[in-house]
Amino acid sequence: MSDNAIVITGGLLDTISAKTAHGLIRGTERFNIVAIIDQKHAGKDAGEVLDGKNRKLPIYATISDFLAAGKSAKYCIVGVATKGGVIPEALKAILRQALENKLSIVNGLHEYVSDNEELAALAAKNSLEIIDVRKPKKVKDLHFWSGKIKEVKCPKIAVLGTDCSMGKRTTTRFLVQAMRKAGYKAEMIYTGQTGWMQGAKYGFVFDSTLNDFISGEMEHAVVTCYHEAKPDIIFIEGQSSLRNPSGPAGAEWIVSADADGVVLQHNPPRKQYKDMEFYPAYLPDPKDEIALIKIYGAPTVALTVNTAKMTEADARSYAKKYEADLGIPTILPLEDGVDSLVPVFEKMIHAKK
Repeated sequence: MSDNAIVITGGLLDTISAKTAHGLIRGTERFNIVAIIDQKHAGKDAGEVLDGKNRKLPIYATISDFLAAGKSAKYCIVGVATKGGVIPEALKAILRQALENKLSIVNGLHEYVSDNEELAALAAKNSLEIIDVRKPKKVKDLHFWSGKIKEVKCPKIAVLGTDCSMGKRTTTRFLVQAMRKAGYKAEMIYTGQTGWMQGAKYGFVFDSTLNDFISGEMEHAVVTCYHEAKPDIIFIEGQSSLRNPSGPAGAEWIVSADADGVVLQHNPPRKQYKDMEFYPAYLPDPKDEIALIKIYGAPTVALTVNTAKMTEADARSYAKKYEADLGIPTILPLEDGVDSLVPVFEKMIHAKK
């Protein structure tokens, strides 16, 4: 689309709840993000709030302030995840204001804006779009697993994590960009709503797909990508983790997509699963997770470190230790990028030819 869009974060821009906004701030080929709407950080640059990098992306307190500044946009994107994926009254009021000001809505929450009679009527009255990204496909458009995954002859790399909200999507995008910069045709399979918002062409929304069809949709996305884009390598965005009790995921990436390798992302300070501190389940040591991944059938070719709640010195010390212990590259994607992993994937590409 690459139309102008604003992203609403409702005062949560500096929290993990705004990870959709964070992804869009870092980059999207589907929209041209022109502003963030967040009353807590109005007047600042969104990039500086996110990671200290000025991206010339202004933050306004309200949609009215954005419009009063003489700016315009076609879309208003919901950039936060709410508890239970519902649309709270405060967010509903902002969406109403967006529609009243002729802004179409892009929503990645579990609750659909199009199901709200008032908002849907307002959109229809103003001839506006409501794009509920998580709306499932019709059953007739879904795919069962067929075994066609064996048609794919290029390396397929699953980017998994030891928990949800680990930065798997961001690392996946970084890997695609690094391989393209090195002269290879690389593609990303998105598996969440933000991946679609960022412009990935191939994929599906994992957590709004009927369970019987997840393996088939995974296979279909990879096979379609391979035949249409003819990539040298495919990276598949992970979701949740193999052992997260509230929604284990990862086996389909390794087994159904027949992954040739795994990049595992981990945040050392996080001891319990996100939002599950009440439950006695603890994140595994990466060494144990790598052993489990191997049992499923794929080697882990690199460990990437999410450095949230760590000093850079501690993160680098951790990476150095684990690289020595595991015998695989261990890097800090946000701090150092992922270019150092290019030779790992070059070797896999050449081995497939």
